Amino acid sequence: MIEYLSEVYPWLKVGHIISVISWMAGLFYLPRLFVHHSEKVKISSETDKLFIMMELKLLRVIMTPAMIATWIFGIGLALIPGVIEWSAFWPWVKLVCLLLMTGFHFWLSKRQKEFGQGKNLLGGRTYRIMNELPTVLLLVIVIMVIVRPF
Repeated sequence: MIEYLSEVYPWLKVGHIISVISWMAGLFYLPRLFVHHSEKVKISSETDKLFIMMELKLLRVIMTPAMIATWIFGIGLALIPGVIEWSAFWPWVKLVCLLLMTGFHFWLSKRQKEFGQGKNLLGGRTYRIMNELPTVLLLVIVIMVIVRPF
């Protein structure tokens, strides 16, 4: 199995990068939709229904499959001997950031369900602040993978 993963390493890397880009696009965009949904849309209006549909499709059709693919390709890469130096500190920092990013994904999913039920309790300001989290995590992850400072 490990031998096979080594042979398909470039394809695993391609899949991982494309998956990450797709997932990040959703993680950046969904909170922005929530900002506008919470500030500008009346519950049960046609616009409310439109936002709910857009948010749900973004989450189910793009974000969640991209997150799953990111994990699958990433685990495939991590299983190849020599790709990651597990005795170093950087992969552990990256893994913590990835777990936080995954937690954020599930937090957004819960917020989407609340919007769908007409029970959103958070304001646009909260979503604006939370929208910064994936940016910070992405910066740390990219620095850990490229620079490997620790």
